[in-house]
Amino acid sequence: MQQPGSFLTTPARCVVGAAVPAVLLVTSLSALAEVSRSDQVVAAGVESEQARFDVVQVLEGLEHPWAVAWLPDGRKLVTERPGRLWLVDGDDITRVGNTPRVNPEERDGLALEASWQGGLLDLAVHPDYEDNGWIYMTYSSPGDPDAVIGDAEFGSGTALARARLSDDGSQLTDLETLYVQMPRTAPGRHYGSRIVFPGDGTVIFSIGDSGLRAPSQDLTDPAGSMIRLNEDGGAAEDNPLVGMAPGNLRPEIYSFGHRNNQGLAIHPETGEIWTSEHGPRGGDMIHRIEPGNNYGWPQVAYGTEYSTDEQVGIGRSAPGVTPAVHYWDYSMAPSGLAFYSGDEVPGWQGDLFAGSLAEERLHRLVLEGDRVVHEELLLDGTLGRIRDVRQGPDGRLYLLTDEESGGLYRLEPAH
Repeated sequence: MQQPGSFLTTPARCVVGAAVPAVLLVTSLSALAEVSRSDQVVAAGVESEQARFDVVQVLEGLEHPWAVAWLPDGRKLVTERPGRLWLVDGDDITRVGNTPRVNPEERDGLALEASWQGGLLDLAVHPDYEDNGWIYMTYSSPGDPDAVIGDAEFGSGTALARARLSDDGSQLTDLETLYVQMPRTAPGRHYGSRIVFPGDGTVIFSIGDSGLRAPSQDLTDPAGSMIRLNEDGGAAEDNPLVGMAPGNLRPEIYSFGHRNNQGLAIHPETGEIWTSEHGPRGGDMIHRIEPGNNYGWPQVAYGTEYSTDEQVGIGRSAPGVTPAVHYWDYSMAPSGLAFYSGDEVPGWQGDLFAGSLAEERLHRLVLEGDRVVHEELLLDGTLGRIRDVRQGPDGRLYLLTDEESGGLYRLEPAH
C-alpha cells in the first residue's frame, strides 16, 4: 500500500445563555472565562506543494472542541465535548443554553475521563436553514440501566437531535431527539457521530462499534454502521435492509462493518459519501460508502491487535467485503474530513483533506475517480490533535484541535 508522502488578538466578550443548568456552570467556569477570539498568525508562510499559506488562530481556549459549522449569515457554531455549544458572532461569543444532556447526573462534569469519548459531538446546519432553522447534533445519550447490555450500571449510545436557535442566540429551542442507539453499552467509546445531508430528504450519520467489535456484523444492532433517517426522524423507506428477511434487521442501517467513522464528507461533484475510519493498531481507512455494503470490521481489517500485534480477523480482504479506497499501515487516527472546492487555493480543488489526531497533522489526498493517487502531509506537529476539518463559506479550510485548551484555525494564502 502507498505510504503517506511516497507518491509523491482581540479578546472577545463571553455571554452565557440564561437557562444553562447550574451544575454545568459550576463545572465549566474556567472554559467560560477563557474562550476568546484570537485572529493571530501562529504559522506564517507555510510551504506546500500547491500553495504557500498562513495559519491563523480564530478562537482559543476551547475545551476539547469537536465540530464547527456556519449559519447562512456567517455566524459560527462550535461544540465542545464536555457538553457546551458556542455561538460566535464577530467579537461576541455566547454559550448557547438548553443543549442535550450528555451524561447522567452522577457523571456531570466528568465527560473527559481517560476512558470516556462521549459528550456533545458533531454539528450540522440543515441545507435549508434559512427556511426551517434546523441545526442537527450528535451526542452520547445516557440511558436507564435496563437499556444497557450486561451488568454495567452506566451505558450510553450515539444520539441524533435537532433544534432551532432562539432569536437572541442564547438558547436552543424546539429541541427534539430523532434517534438514540439501542442497546446502549458501557465501554464509553467509538461513538462515530459525523453528520451529512445527501440532499434527498434524509440525514446520514455514523455510529461506531461501541468498543465491542461483534455488533458491527450484527444487522439487528446499529453499532458499527452508517445510519440513514428521514430528516424529521424514522428510517428512510428505501434503506437497503427494509423488508429483508427474517424481519428483525435494523431498517435504519445504511452500511455496516465499520469500527469508528469520525470523518464524513459528500463529494461536491458526484454526491458520493466518503468517510475516514479508525482501524485498530494501524489500518486507518478512507471509504466510499455504498448502500447495503459490508466494510468488513472486525472480520476484515488492515491493522493488528493492540496486545499481541496479530492480524485482526481473517485478513485484509474477503468475499463480499468492500475494500477501503485508501489505508494507512500506521495509526494516524483520522477525524474530520472535507473536500476542497474553494477558490482561495486553486491547486487544492477536488482534493480530500483528512485530520489526524495521533500524528497531529493534516493529510491532503489527491484523487482520480475513487483512487488516491498522491498524498501530502501538512502542518506536521504544528497545531496539535486535529479533530475537525471544514471548508468555510469564505472558501478557506478551518481546523479544530482536540486539546484541553484547543482552538479553531484558518488556513489562508500567504501574500
